[in-house]
Amino acid sequence: MVSESSFSTSHRSPTPKFCNSFTTRIFSDVAGDITIVVDGESFLLHKFPLVSRSGKIRKMVAEAKDSNTSKLELFNLPGGPQTFELAMKFCYGMNFEITSANVARLRCVAEYLEMSEDYRDENLIERTEIYLNEVVVQSLEKSVEVLSTCEMLPPAIAEEVGIPSRCVEAIAMNACKEQLVSGLSRLECDSESTELKSVCLEWWIEDLSVLGIDFYHRVICAMGRMGVRSDSIVASLLHYAQASLKDTGKWNPARTKPTSGMVDNDQKTIVETLVSLIPTQKSYSIPQSFLFGMLRMSIMVDATIACKLELERRIALRLEMVSLDELLIPSVRTGDSLFDVDTVHRILVNFLQRIEDEDNEECGYESEGLGSPNHGSLLKVGRLIDAYLAEIAPDPYLSLQKFTAIIEILPDYARVIDDGLYRAIDIYLKTHAMLTENECKKLCKFIDCQKLSQEACNHAAQNDRLPVQMSVRVLYSEQLRLKNALSGSSGDGFPSQRISSGIPSAAMSPRDNYASLRRENRELKLEISRMRMRLSELEKEQMFMKQGMIDKTGNGKTFLTSLSKGIGRIGIFSGTAGGKRQKSGRKSRDGKTGRSRRHSVS
Repeated sequence: MVSESSFSTSHRSPTPKFCNSFTTRIFSDVAGDITIVVDGESFLLHKFPLVSRSGKIRKMVAEAKDSNTSKLELFNLPGGPQTFELAMKFCYGMNFEITSANVARLRCVAEYLEMSEDYRDENLIERTEIYLNEVVVQSLEKSVEVLSTCEMLPPAIAEEVGIPSRCVEAIAMNACKEQLVSGLSRLECDSESTELKSVCLEWWIEDLSVLGIDFYHRVICAMGRMGVRSDSIVASLLHYAQASLKDTGKWNPARTKPTSGMVDNDQKTIVETLVSLIPTQKSYSIPQSFLFGMLRMSIMVDATIACKLELERRIALRLEMVSLDELLIPSVRTGDSLFDVDTVHRILVNFLQRIEDEDNEECGYESEGLGSPNHGSLLKVGRLIDAYLAEIAPDPYLSLQKFTAIIEILPDYARVIDDGLYRAIDIYLKTHAMLTENECKKLCKFIDCQKLSQEACNHAAQNDRLPVQMSVRVLYSEQLRLKNALSGSSGDGFPSQRISSGIPSAAMSPRDNYASLRRENRELKLEISRMRMRLSELEKEQMFMKQGMIDKTGNGKTFLTSLSKGIGRIGIFSGTAGGKRQKSGRKSRDGKTGRSRRHSVS
């Protein structure tokens, strides 16, 4: 193994005096006999040391000998005049150090000048190759540094000598070695803090952020082939995105689409490349915050449709884990709503398709039990979407078509209770007072009055923004609820009376039979949830009645008086006592704080 400090050129002849200024002569003790021009800069040199090591200059001198020309010009020389000056020092035997900062340029200029072993032993190509093989590829940091310098070189000659490919493979191989060593480091860091553990395991992630997106793409692909952990790759993607896109993503206050001058094409390429590098393993979950950040960025830089759809699909895989703030994606189109409702709609479509596909993969419908993961995810998403609807409802630019599209895409069994949906619709009606009566009716049809709580029903019955038909439906539902509470029934009859018997029909295909059974099973679960809600209300009323029986001796109240009081609490408009209770209850609701982050039902 050769140490890095040993890579310096040695004296082969008395060292001529070197002039640092950019003059027409580089050496002043002996008169030069040839002038070489590189990118407009002239070097007055001597033919013998140059032709003894450079095949290209030897051929040029031989071709120009007949015309007695003493001036040569080199075009597109890798590294420019500075690198050519180092190569000339090597030809003259002057001492200088080969480092990771200049080895790529020296290797390329040596290839350009044909400084091979055919002309002199231990020529510049050989010296740079030894340094690359014995120093650079053995170190991840030096491989990254050399690879970054290749970005300033002509791609053709750099790829011809194979520097980028060797550095990429070296980085991936060294990362794999670090991964094996980190197995021991993980054990040592288990008792330490999370911050210390991340330093122990992922120290090289920051180094990769200096690479351009093309070389970074090649490095990450090589790491994937080598078997580097997915979590390390994702951590690197996240860090690279933060480092390279930190100046992007400032939303235009006028909500206009960015022009070509506002968004750099390089950032669009970065976003699309990073999305293509996200690991595809289903068993590994990508942080939702990272996916939403990339989705917003892809919208901002106008990335390809395929890039946006891929991010939406990945978000839909775990939509139940999303927060409300993440769904509030600003719109960048002029004259459109304040929020990007179309993107959320597509994410919902992907989520429901995922639920359907997972259901079809099951052998039976036992997984559709009350505690099944799919049903629980669907209920969480239902609550999330209701909160999202309430947030976007005050937007004056939001069309009724887009608002209803978000509402109707979720199936009925995604909501056990419709209070959140009622609140969102009420806010929308309050903001969009110019809606026609038919539009109001169409919007209110999505509310199932039997799935409203007592508080929501009380509010809806006195809400003059709702159509008359909606108020009638609410009152009728409350009358049924009161009647069923007095008779002791569940309110809606036994579930089997509302749905089919579940016996498969011979005329239906096995797939349709299974779909029918799964649908009926969902209806049964929804009915059970409703019955539990009704049972909870009845238990509260029973507690009121028992309390009245206990207090009858002290307050002089009879059992019938307590019973009538309990019944009065169930009704909505049952006499003076009921009316007073509604009034005080409405006042307390209007006065309390903290119900919602921004909007409330009024």
